[in-house]
Amino acid sequence: MSVDVPPLLCLAAAICVGLSKSGFPGVSLVTVALMAEAFPARQSTGILLPLLIFGDLCAVQAFRRHTLWAQIIRMLPPTILGIVIGFFLMKSIPDTAFRPVLGWMLLATTVVQTMRSLWPQMGGAVPHTRIFAWSMGIWAGVATMVANAAGPVMAVYLLAIALPKENLVGTSAWFFLIINVVKLPFSGALGLLNANSLLLDLTLCPLVLAGNWMGRRILHIIPQRVFELLLLVSALAAALKMIL
Repeated sequence: MSVDVPPLLCLAAAICVGLSKSGFPGVSLVTVALMAEAFPARQSTGILLPLLIFGDLCAVQAFRRHTLWAQIIRMLPPTILGIVIGFFLMKSIPDTAFRPVLGWMLLATTVVQTMRSLWPQMGGAVPHTRIFAWSMGIWAGVATMVANAAGPVMAVYLLAIALPKENLVGTSAWFFLIINVVKLPFSGALGLLNANSLLLDLTLCPLVLAGNWMGRRILHIIPQRVFELLLLVSALAAALKMIL
């Protein structure tokens, strides 16, 4: 494929990267699906990673005032552990073997969070416990290494600890910038980064900017309850996509 004229699927995926980094992390699964249609699944993860980092930089610039560093520090150790686990899984097991498992896990978590939204007293302080944070962090690390698919996982976690939407987006922005940079040497070791893929990423960056601009405009006009519903619906759709 020529890097000079990216196919329509790549253009749509780049716009979805911008949208996902502006407060709609469930859209990241659409991005993964589009890139997996345009390229072999394993190769698509390497092409997508630099675009995600560029989108993270855009999100950090836009939402840096809303970052909660305590939550980032809490989640980094288990997520990095999950990345290491995902790296070894990618070396030994085909990518497609993980999609149904991750889908069922995401579906279960989304159902639990939906029930918590309907009955706020359900589960009490469980989302604020260390075991919950470590479970979600490891899960997010595996998901992001295997399929660049941790956005909905972190969205469900941050919703479960009741972050306002601006803090959710600001915290996610810095968290994923750090995590995606950490993934670079792992992806390089798997042979997923090369000059051609980076040149393609460069041509797609303006579309990421466009998607980010669109998402920021939408985010500011959506009420908190509607915002949370959209995230849960996006996570549910992502789960079903991975299962099917």
